[in-house]
Amino acid sequence: MDKVDCVVVGAGVVGLAVARRLAKAGREVIVLEAAEDIGTVTSSRNSEVIHAGIYYKAGSLMARLCVAGKRLLYRYCDEHGVPYRNCGKLIVATNPAETEKLQGIRAHAEANGVEGMQLLSGPEARLMEPELACEAALLSASTGILDSHAYMLSLRGEIEDAGGAFAFHTPLVRAKAQAGLFELEVGGEQPMTLACRLLVNAAGLTAPAVARIIDGMPPSLVPTAYLAKGNYFSCSARAPFSRLIYPVPEPGGLGVHLTLDMAGQARFGPDVQWIDTIDYTVDPARAERFYPAIRRYWPALPDGALMPSYSGIRPKIVPPAVASQDFVIQGPCDHGVDGLINLFGIESPGLTSSLAIADHVGELVAS
Repeated sequence: MDKVDCVVVGAGVVGLAVARRLAKAGREVIVLEAAEDIGTVTSSRNSEVIHAGIYYKAGSLMARLCVAGKRLLYRYCDEHGVPYRNCGKLIVATNPAETEKLQGIRAHAEANGVEGMQLLSGPEARLMEPELACEAALLSASTGILDSHAYMLSLRGEIEDAGGAFAFHTPLVRAKAQAGLFELEVGGEQPMTLACRLLVNAAGLTAPAVARIIDGMPPSLVPTAYLAKGNYFSCSARAPFSRLIYPVPEPGGLGVHLTLDMAGQARFGPDVQWIDTIDYTVDPARAERFYPAIRRYWPALPDGALMPSYSGIRPKIVPPAVASQDFVIQGPCDHGVDGLINLFGIESPGLTSSLAIADHVGELVAS
């Protein structure tokens, strides 16, 4: 049986960041990925936003790792030539009730350690974005966007430069903890057995399913997986904005917001659509819900301008009735299995938080 020091299950952005952290620390690492390449699932189906850390519950892993991860990610992009834009974001209030909420949003963000939050009047916001309709706005100067594919390619390159390896089309079939080692049964075209001392479950949407096939992992500590689909629409008209535009949050979500890609093309979404099976089809009829929401802050959106673009699925570990969740990162102190790290519910801001999540895992491994 072949033996390796560390196995990371999942080659999404978080699995890549964790594998990089371990490989650069001198550990022997293999990344197992059931798909054909890196970042083919959740990591390639998001808004590519570098989040500031505004809304997450104070003291939560999401809040702490997003704020820390944002700083690490901007530095990483500078040092490794990954394209990004620190474009900023406007949270816009379109009526007096929403305007009253802006001060509370700012206070919460600053309590989370978010810098660069600035309250603006309607005229001040329109000096920045002349086509914007709002009564007031909150500027988040530290929000940005990046080329997530270039980022993942850079992480992969660093892993391989440090001696790490990838096994694609290679799902984990089962694992058993025994005598300080994990015995892994690996599928794919060339099934094999593999032993490792450290096993990191960074399988994203399937992380709970992977945890359930690890013999010794307490079933009661494996969360139930729920699928929350987010649909995006592109715009045939050129949107006249240089910053991201978000409405004041509504119960259950952040509302239909406008993000930009690195070419400046606008996209709208995501919405929230709870589903039972993985399906990335975007129903064109859902656009009818987008138009009135977008026109609250961009009245000039032309009729018929929205076109189905793509969708992503959030790896939820709470049911629809629960408004929010936190990242769950389990180490041996949590579940009692030496050498096992589980990462559950790594939805947004997982991309922003990826390097900080990797540092957190590294600290668990070292403790």
